[in-house]
Amino acid sequence: MSIIKANSDADRERVRKLYFFEDQAHSEGYNLIAGVDEAGRGSLVGEMTVAAVILPKNLYLPKLNDSKKISAHIREELYNLIVENAISWRCELVGIEEIDSKNIYQATLSGMKRAVENLSVQPDCVLTDAMKLDFGDKIFSRSIVHGDALSASIAAASIIAKVTRDKMADEWSKKFPEYGFEKNRGYGTKFHLDAIKNFGPSLIHRKSFNPVKSMIEDGKMENNNSSFLTPNS
Repeated sequence: MSIIKANSDADRERVRKLYFFEDQAHSEGYNLIAGVDEAGRGSLVGEMTVAAVILPKNLYLPKLNDSKKISAHIREELYNLIVENAISWRCELVGIEEIDSKNIYQATLSGMKRAVENLSVQPDCVLTDAMKLDFGDKIFSRSIVHGDALSASIAAASIIAKVTRDKMADEWSKKFPEYGFEKNRGYGTKFHLDAIKNFGPSLIHRKSFNPVKSMIEDGKMENNNSSFLTPNS
């Protein structure tokens, strides 16, 4: 049974306002507007997820918002609604090696471009949350600060990315229970940082992120996978 019950006039008006940037793009002559966002950029572990979503014009998605501002249950329901109703959507993984070799900023840009380019329907306008993408003359791109809270398309992308990565984190927690990934999603909570000190890093910790990077630089561990904690070891 659906837990989304926000069919009130107030919620409909709030969601309608989230289409401000999409409406602006339509008024400028663009027809297919994609929102792009990521999840896990600041995490210490695992892949980052990057999603691109093209929504039908003014589609009403109850309680649509920045994925960080809504509960996990509502995110799950919105995920299903977005997948069912989107003109096109795509979620790409940005791997640990790409993050460590390129740096997180460049890896994010690459992942966002892949997500857009791999949509089944190509947009003519892309809205991003703060990141600036360059598609040359092929696609117009607009960067919006706090876009995941201001744009319906970016909010939808943030939900796709967040739900996908949270499911991945739940699986990581089964393989590496020491770190509490089911709760911290790989971010640097005190529990997580203490676990790294006590057990060392796991195979899925990013080597370019502290404290693992500092441990490598200080010679406390080798910069190779043989030094990393293996699943359930």
